Amino acid sequence: MAQQFTRREVGRILGVEPSRLRYWERLRLVHPRARWGERFYGFGDLLALRTLQRLTARHIPARRVRTAVASIEQEFGSTELALNELTLVDYKGGLAVVPPGATAPYDPLTRQWLLGFEIGSAAGELRSMAPRAPEDFFQRALDCEGDPETLPEAVSNYRRVIDAAPNWIEAHINLGVALYQMGCVTDAQAAFESAVRLDPQNGISRYNLGCVLEEQGEIDQAVEHLREAATLMPAHADVHFNLALAYDKRGEHKLAREEWTAYLRYAPNGPWAEEARRRLRQYLRSSKPPEPIPFPRKA
Repeated sequence: MAQQFTRREVGRILGVEPSRLRYWERLRLVHPRARWGERFYGFGDLLALRTLQRLTARHIPARRVRTAVASIEQEFGSTELALNELTLVDYKGGLAVVPPGATAPYDPLTRQWLLGFEIGSAAGELRSMAPRAPEDFFQRALDCEGDPETLPEAVSNYRRVIDAAPNWIEAHINLGVALYQMGCVTDAQAAFESAVRLDPQNGISRYNLGCVLEEQGEIDQAVEHLREAATLMPAHADVHFNLALAYDKRGEHKLAREEWTAYLRYAPNGPWAEEARRRLRQYLRSSKPPEPIPFPRKA
């Protein structure tokens, strides 16, 4: 069986932040396998991620790459085309693609073959392209997320993205996460609420909002959003753990037990597995029936 890598291992190998990995996954530029509440990447995914790193380092927004790949998939009837199977070239400030088995680049915008075009700059040798807002601001924000000292700059860039593209849901989500990390919980809540309004079926938005509400003491609202997140993302182990915490605070211990059990089903070796087991043992002890009182012996 081919070696598989978890999201955390990929982050260590490539130096990619989890938020950026999740964003590239949502754009379907990489296709990890979901199992046990975790994402697993193969060597092909690692190659695709290295390509994305090189592209974004040259200020080529990931959404532009997604547009190019989607055009190739539509034109040639492919589905879930692997990024590492393509050669990407700089063409007139845009992005041309050499599909698998082809010898000439294809312009996804004009939908024309670039016959006679010399392929001299593959993905690893792309020249810098002119940045395009709001994609460029989004990329800058991602670059600033990994360091607490540059989080304010990330927030500023995400706000620029939202000003230019108010329906870009990932910008609202990432803005909320950055604000939360800075301790601006109320502002983070507002960002997550905006994301939920944009797409009520986005499980990540519901989950993040539920966690913030639970921390703010708004337990009933937290339960509402976390339950919806669990419906939308049933294999997301952390959703079940946080929903269990909210149920526990509300005194609904049976429901809390069910959610901690669900967490262990999806993440038996997860970071909160021991805590979930401890909570379940605690409930088990407290639910034991009282010992019967013996009849008094006759004197």
